[in-house]
Amino acid sequence: MLRTSVFGGAASALRVPIFRNYFLGHFIASIGRWMYRMSIGWLAWELTTSTVWVGAVAFSDLVPSAVLTIFAGAITDRFGYMRIIRHSLVVVMSFMTLLGALVLTHAITVELLIVIALITGSAESLSQPARLAIVNALVPRHDLSAAIALGSTSFNASRIVGPSIAGLLILATSVGVVMLLCALAVFYFWIVVRRIHLEEKSNPKKQGDSLWRDTLAGFVYVLNHRGIRFVMILLTATSLLVRPVIELLSSISDTIFKAGPTGLSMMLSGIGVGAVTASLVLARRGQTKGLTRVLVWSTFGTGISVWVALHSPDIKLAALAFCSMGVFMLCGNVSAQTLVQNNVSNEMRARVLGLFILFGHGLPALGALAQGWLATFFGLPAAVGGSAVLMLAFWIWAMFHQRAMIGELEQVGDD
Repeated sequence: MLRTSVFGGAASALRVPIFRNYFLGHFIASIGRWMYRMSIGWLAWELTTSTVWVGAVAFSDLVPSAVLTIFAGAITDRFGYMRIIRHSLVVVMSFMTLLGALVLTHAITVELLIVIALITGSAESLSQPARLAIVNALVPRHDLSAAIALGSTSFNASRIVGPSIAGLLILATSVGVVMLLCALAVFYFWIVVRRIHLEEKSNPKKQGDSLWRDTLAGFVYVLNHRGIRFVMILLTATSLLVRPVIELLSSISDTIFKAGPTGLSMMLSGIGVGAVTASLVLARRGQTKGLTRVLVWSTFGTGISVWVALHSPDIKLAALAFCSMGVFMLCGNVSAQTLVQNNVSNEMRARVLGLFILFGHGLPALGALAQGWLATFFGLPAAVGGSAVLMLAFWIWAMFHQRAMIGELEQVGDD
């Protein structure tokens, strides 16, 4: 009883054994994934001492997310969540192991590193919609919001913990050893997933249909569903106008605050702390009711937080403002995903969540490119701050539709 009162919805979700095991396995694998990302960047630098090659390795690891995610949802709907997750984990841990062996035997080259990064990134991207969609099958409907928030907590915590562990291990051992430990973390998650048995059947009819047609059907479904369309519009606005500021923080730290790497670290830490805090609060809250308002007001909060950060007199106040941004951005993301999961039909779930990932994680790269280009003409404060102010227009639009969308999005809510 005490655990439920203290941890709220999170405790309720974690009492479901199948979800608890999945959550722990996914968290450990996520730590391994962030250890891997940090380590391949360091390895690329060790091999070449070239920022161009480091960028090429990072590009190879991340670009599949922007390309393959478009089709990943349709592929998942054809073959089933668990099958896609299991196969992707086998590919990822196999190539992490291969990379570790190549490093330890001094046979690695930067060209091989790029190929391995591209393959592991592709396998990860193909399984992303399945990893989001599967949560709906692991917990009762009334625990869905808490389960999604717990997933966000593990993601944000792992991207802080993972690189820290990797850095210490690289100093104590080598990148090769770290790679093998990353593979071991993924292997543990694979064992967990192998023990999860859901009633899933592949659809032979779908497998004969056009992948393009299935993918297009996901877009059409989103456009025709008033509630999900509303969520995706706000998600797209955040991804294009506010989320790109994270990619531009190094420039902001150096040009606006003259704080260099120290300022960059402070601002990134602020965002991370805010995101983890918001995840824990939403996980404890654990209900769908009220999330439409949370989503709408997060649109206002992210825009204001970024504007305040850019106009702060010193880096410490900017870091606090970015902490606020982390809170609002995470609240918006978790609310959006919960509302989509709460309303999407099962046969379209993976495809719609594939679009959710595309809009939420792919568009910020386009937004960063556009804001970086505008900054060359108008300066960073005007380019980034102007985009943040533009978010207020979407907030005003959302406020006019909020009452109708509450009825549309939360009517399937908690049991």
